[in-house]
Parts: sequence; C-alpha cells; structure tokens
Amino acid sequence: MLICQWCESETVRETSNTVYWELPDGTKVIEIQGTPSILCLECGMNYQTDTTVKEIEDQLYLIDSSMLEKSMKYETLMAAPRLLKRNYFDFSK
Repeated sequence: MLICQWCESETVRETSNTVYWELPDGTKVIEIQGTPSILCLECGMNYQTDTTVKEIEDQLYLIDSSMLEKSMKYETLMAAPRLLKRNYFDFSK
C-alpha cells in the first residue's frame, strides 16, 4: 500500500507527470514527460518515488547527455543507450 511521503495519507495514486531535471554536468535542464509519479489526493503533493529519482539520475549519468533533446518522454530517456552498464560511482548499495 502506498502512503504519501509528505503527509502520510493513504489517499494516493500512481500517475505520471512532466518534470524538469538538471543534467549531472549542470549544462542544461531537460523536460521529461510522462514520468511515473505519486499524487496525494489529501495534500495535493505530486512527486516521484526515491526509486524513480535514482533511475533517472543513474540514466542521465550513464548516457551521452549531449545528445538529449530539451524535451523528451520518460520511456525515451530510459531507453537511451548507456555508455556504461551501471553507475560504478554509486556506493550506496
């Protein structure tokens, strides 16, 4: 069962949203359409789970970000070919 990370309400639902993300090198911001999100029907917060945030950040780190358009769909971003198989600099595991 999902619970809102902000107000701890159980009245949340999975949705998708347009988000804006700064590239890891800080050169630009891209728009990512259709990003998996959580919407709280009680407090109105619309956010991405920690897992989704990590997936996006890892993908942006592992691909050739100079080839990215200013606006793209989430699925397109996640399907972009990686230069590395995984983020070897992530020591959180």
